[in-house]
Amino acid sequence: MTDAELFELIKTQLFTAVVGDVLDALGYRNQFLPQPIKPLVPGIKLVGRAMTVLEADYLEGDGNGPLSDQPFGLMFAALDDLKENEIYVATGASLTYALWGGLMSTRAQHLKAAGAILDGYIRDTDEIRRLGFATFSRGSYAQDQGVRGKVLDYRVPISIGGVTIHSGDLIFADDEGVLVIPKEVEAQAIQDALEKASTESEVARAIKAGMSTQEAFATFGVM
Repeated sequence: MTDAELFELIKTQLFTAVVGDVLDALGYRNQFLPQPIKPLVPGIKLVGRAMTVLEADYLEGDGNGPLSDQPFGLMFAALDDLKENEIYVATGASLTYALWGGLMSTRAQHLKAAGAILDGYIRDTDEIRRLGFATFSRGSYAQDQGVRGKVLDYRVPISIGGVTIHSGDLIFADDEGVLVIPKEVEAQAIQDALEKASTESEVARAIKAGMSTQEAFATFGVM
């Protein structure tokens, strides 16, 4: 199936807990990003391909590097490189300024990006809510990045909370977490998750009909 079909299937049929469970069973046991990374608007689901962005603290002033006189570093280049159904995933900065805002959301939405996930803060939250742009972060904080940090590179491997993310990795996020699904197992993981979700529905019906949890687990093998 196409990516668009896959993303719609995941959004309508799955939730991060069940996909995380099957990744555990496949031996991928550190795929959730840190728990404090939450959606700006509760109840949304975000699915897409990662477009990774590497940030760094970089105080304004004289310097010798190629980005020393470039405000925000490569942030605008990274933003303009977003493709349809990609997710801007950024990390590397300290928690002293916002990594994402309303104008960035406007540009990303025009490019048909799926959303943004920030290992840090966002600002312009009212504007982002009005746009309806799916955004996950550690919270909101108005302090600007301009004189405090830069994007050093993009479409490079990054790590958030010990989870390695490559550009192109499948990302699935909801109220309960942000999950990175490695390319090499994504087909198996989604197939297994669909089967597990179906089985869990059977378990729920059996328990509602009076089956004990011990009997249900012995019968179905999931709980």
